[in-house]
Amino acid sequence: MAKFAVIKEHIYQKIESGEWPEYHPVSSENELSAEFNVSRMTARRALQELSDEGLVTRTRGSGTFVAPLKSQSALLTIRNIADEIKMRNHKHHAVVRSLQSVPALPHIAAALQLDPEGHVFHSVITHFENGQAVQVEERFVNPLLVPNYLEQDFTEHTPHEYLCEVTPLTEASHLIEAVMPTKQTAKWLDMHEVEPCLQIQRRTWCRDGVVSQATLTHPGSRFRLGGHMTFKSTQRSSRGAAKGSTTGDEQ
Repeated sequence: MAKFAVIKEHIYQKIESGEWPEYHPVSSENELSAEFNVSRMTARRALQELSDEGLVTRTRGSGTFVAPLKSQSALLTIRNIADEIKMRNHKHHAVVRSLQSVPALPHIAAALQLDPEGHVFHSVITHFENGQAVQVEERFVNPLLVPNYLEQDFTEHTPHEYLCEVTPLTEASHLIEAVMPTKQTAKWLDMHEVEPCLQIQRRTWCRDGVVSQATLTHPGSRFRLGGHMTFKSTQRSSRGAAKGSTTGDEQ
């Protein structure tokens, strides 16, 4: 195991065991360097990756602390919520509220590109992180593309995990907005009805058509979206530009 990974595992264990609760100070880069006989750069990498994963928070001049339990999802990628929770070294479990075939309402039929007089599969699931509700997932699924959806045990694997296995996704769209929860959603998320939620509307496609339309609702105080983007510059370096000009003159 790489040295930075050893440091991460050490901190994981401190947090998971409860020895380091929320807001507990984490050893500094210098302290970790001395304890594990590594360079400060290696210690910094371990702490930065833990920060990126949402396990610790880092503040210049104050130090590093165990982060409060607050779920984070990637903004520009589609990931399995169970995997995201496990990446934070936390425990995931799910409660299935509903799993049935229902008449396709006009807007759902349109979203799934189905006959408005037909039926669709419908599931509602609450996802938990370390025993705390972090997401209500309501999903309408195209029965023509996923005929065995209702036969699945979604306490053992998530709908996203199953759908990716049987109908590999090729495209997705997102709509993100702040909303107030319904009375039922607030109850399932164990939150006050006056507390705002962050809601993601997500539609996914495979090569054969629209697979599902999902509404993912999170308590605003316990969830955040994050992302990292890398941009490829279209500008040439000054040296490259000069070389190009010279070549052009020669021609």
